[in-house]
Amino acid sequence: MTGTTQDDYTDRYARRVRGMTTSEIRALFAVASRPEVVSLAGGSPYIAALPLDAVGDMLSRLAAEHGTTSLQYGIGQGTVDLRERICEVMSLSGIDASPDDVVVTVGGQQALDLIARLFLDPGDVVLAEGPTYVGALGVFQAAQAQVQHVAMDADGMIPAALSEAIDEVARSGRRAKFLYTIPTYQNPAGVTLTDARREEVLDICERAGLLVVEDDPYSMLSFAGDAPRPLRARRREGVFYVSTFSKTFAPGLRVGWVLAPHAVREKLVMATEANILCPSAFAQAAVAQYLATMPWQEQIKTYREVYRERRDALLDAMRDLMPSGTTWTEPEGGLFVWATLPDGLDSKAMMPRAIAARVAYVPGTGFYADSTGTGNMRLNFSFSAPDRLREGVRRLAGVMGEELALRAVFGPTGQTRQRRRGAAGADAPGPDLA
Repeated sequence: MTGTTQDDYTDRYARRVRGMTTSEIRALFAVASRPEVVSLAGGSPYIAALPLDAVGDMLSRLAAEHGTTSLQYGIGQGTVDLRERICEVMSLSGIDASPDDVVVTVGGQQALDLIARLFLDPGDVVLAEGPTYVGALGVFQAAQAQVQHVAMDADGMIPAALSEAIDEVARSGRRAKFLYTIPTYQNPAGVTLTDARREEVLDICERAGLLVVEDDPYSMLSFAGDAPRPLRARRREGVFYVSTFSKTFAPGLRVGWVLAPHAVREKLVMATEANILCPSAFAQAAVAQYLATMPWQEQIKTYREVYRERRDALLDAMRDLMPSGTTWTEPEGGLFVWATLPDGLDSKAMMPRAIAARVAYVPGTGFYADSTGTGNMRLNFSFSAPDRLREGVRRLAGVMGEELALRAVFGPTGQTRQRRRGAAGADAPGPDLA
């Protein structure tokens, strides 16, 4: 089939593929990775904070001394050694778990995919905070499920909104399978569900017979004191706990896990064997060796200090430089700030001017299943140094000021026409950023 185009395959795709779209974040990677661009877009950990020489020596010894096993196939559930160490890590958050109920995955993303494979039929409903993690939206979309968002405020998901969403789904004749939630230092909003609300949310889900999928990659990255106890530490049944070493060690190893109710464990193992056969034995051994031989809890303290400094730098710059009418969250941990733009600004439409000004962010539309969120943006503070963060905010504030000025002069319609003219002229990104 030489000379074929994308259209030649359209009628051949499975139905579940036809609705797939590129994520807002992945579409930005080619631009945001350019050295001249200040990226406030991605969620990359600051790997340079690791003792890379010591990690390199550890990996070298691992290959030399245990290569015959660590470079071989493994088992679908993951190695016993790593599952035991994962249980030790979870115990620090108050979770009592057996290694038998842990399934090692290729990052937290595969854990979400496995749960979706097990529970979602086309047309099923997933309840999720609005906004929510863009990667989870992709998983649910691929499963042909519908996402119904539940409103949040500064204290996290609003329990009354959750009850209303459950009732609304039932009235429509659809079936809600589970609640997907990131209760601690939420991505993208940065807010944390309060202790009181955690109990209320669990009670609501229990009464409704609704499973809970708790995604918890950030809770160790707190900036003041300990994070609230996870949902899984409060209820054993009906709660799937998903986490990863991507934010606390190294995302390149792609090692995560899901702690499942015991009755579901075997189905998860069967699903992962059908999906990938087994997770990387070398990556698992590397994480287990890191946990066993290196001061990883001290390393997490280092991450906390680095990220707290960078969060403060970002927030200070926003207070000093952002146009009037801009508001934002002030996270107590994690990697992200969620900003709300002044009335009339559109974060997605504004992106070409931002890239021309050499600054990148993620438009809020990427975090909603229905592409709302045009008045919001997600800003990351973990990757860039404090001075770069301030420079990024300076550039971004300048773009927002220009947009507001255009709106004041031309109104919304004229502003759009002016933006289109600029996209073909001096304000457009150069060829190197296309």
